[in-house]
Amino acid sequence: MAKVQGIRVENLIKYFGERETRVDVIDGASFTVNKGELVALIAPSGAGKTTLLMMIGCVTEPNGGQIWLGEEKVYADGWLVKDTRSIRREKIGFIFQAPYLIPFLNVIENITLLPQANGVSEKNAKAKAMELLTYLDIAEKATMSGSQLSGGQNQRVAIARALANEPQIILADEPTAALDTKRSVSVVKMLKKIAQEQGVAVIMVTHDETVLPYCDKIMEIVDKKVVIKNSLDNMKII
Repeated sequence: MAKVQGIRVENLIKYFGERETRVDVIDGASFTVNKGELVALIAPSGAGKTTLLMMIGCVTEPNGGQIWLGEEKVYADGWLVKDTRSIRREKIGFIFQAPYLIPFLNVIENITLLPQANGVSEKNAKAKAMELLTYLDIAEKATMSGSQLSGGQNQRVAIARALANEPQIILADEPTAALDTKRSVSVVKMLKKIAQEQGVAVIMVTHDETVLPYCDKIMEIVDKKVVIKNSLDNMKII
């Protein structure tokens, strides 16, 4: 099967401050993630993993370089789209370390919130939400609140919410950090299944070495650039 570009980054640069206070975080990062791939992004704490993820997600503006989401170039030394919020709503699903479910809404209401904000009817949004919950094997939890679910179940709801707008890309920032090993592996296997079956490009920031064997590719931030790791041998995340 031919590889289809999901995310492409060329010579991406990010620094904070100016002149003597300038701190370079990312300096010349280049890589491609194809649709259908689950890619782990690793590096020691403070190396710029979340910053890189937020630039790809059109949340943080880079200082230079280029970004493609699918075949659309969205950044080239400046944003090429008038409204980056529309890109986030239409193309990107975000998953975080904590599920961040809205506590006064039940599971299905949490999932339908974004599609309805994007103009999808309540009926169609609920139908899509139930389809996702069934796919993630938690349809019976649809009317429960997050407080009634386990940590792993809450993270599955967060995954369903991220998929509700049918994104081309999922950016997951340490989605298993609060879970035990068994639940962590379950969530990562689910992300891999989604990548393969839905044709989604997934980048997952992680410190958890136990989930790396389930990833299609491992990227590491080294000297402010991104390198592809072809082996787990001698790899240590701090």
